[in-house]
Amino acid sequence: MKNYIGLIQEQGMWSKLSDKLYGWWDAIILRLPNLALAIVVMVVFFFIAKGLSAVLRKIFRKYLKNQSIRRIIVKIIYAITLVIGFFIALGVMDLDKALTSLLAGAGVVALAIGLALQGTLSNTFSGIMLSFLPKIKIGDYIETSEHSGFVHEISLRNLVLRRPDNQYVIMPNSKFIEEPFVNFSLANRSRIAVTCGVAYGSNLRQVEQLVKDAIASEFEQKVGERIEFYFTEFGDSSINFMVRFWTEFVKKSQMYDAQHKAILLINDVFAENNINIPFPIRTLDVSKEVLDRLGGRTGE
Repeated sequence: MKNYIGLIQEQGMWSKLSDKLYGWWDAIILRLPNLALAIVVMVVFFFIAKGLSAVLRKIFRKYLKNQSIRRIIVKIIYAITLVIGFFIALGVMDLDKALTSLLAGAGVVALAIGLALQGTLSNTFSGIMLSFLPKIKIGDYIETSEHSGFVHEISLRNLVLRRPDNQYVIMPNSKFIEEPFVNFSLANRSRIAVTCGVAYGSNLRQVEQLVKDAIASEFEQKVGERIEFYFTEFGDSSINFMVRFWTEFVKKSQMYDAQHKAILLINDVFAENNINIPFPIRTLDVSKEVLDRLGGRTGE
């Protein structure tokens, strides 16, 4: 009797399960047209997002010079378009309740993700800030306390620098934005300093005039600019000076090239006028007793 009752209960369970499965199958069959339409909607919005991104890139190239800002805006619009398509697809499938639950749970999920990914979100917001900063853009030559190079990419997570040796430095946006940096590309012209020294006894006024004339012959100084010459110190073996002048450069290699030319000019003009650039000299004062003692040893 117990076995018979158990068999009836088991048959009832299987009957309920089969009814449930058949109900789901019928629902799937009935919603197949909606599912197909939802897939079509997602595909259509995917191509809309692609086409809209391409159109915006062309428009932004004409009216928006900052390449990093263009990339960020295009990515945001692309993501928003896909999200809109996703919500429309849910509506087509009559999943309004699921959509409501999804939106209700989005806040909780966003909070949890925000707590778990504080560093990532910090880099993301820093990347957006960097993209909209007018003082830095892709192609600029910048120098931080540790690295220098050309800005290759500004993403939502990292800033990528291409160093002069063609190696790439990838640093988190949050770290970069908190540290000071020098952007050589902001100004077309900058001032360069070259230091040197001349021997004691040199005609200092002649030295000053010769250096100024030599620099002026190679580096044109525009309105408001001038060549500055200063004797800086009485050194151990020379009287040292510094000459400062303006030239065009937007990257370090151009600065090095200008310094190279200036050093050659100064060396040549000193050689032509018999002005000595001394090397460090050490004078030894030896007493007569020591000399006599050394002489005696030599005689032995």
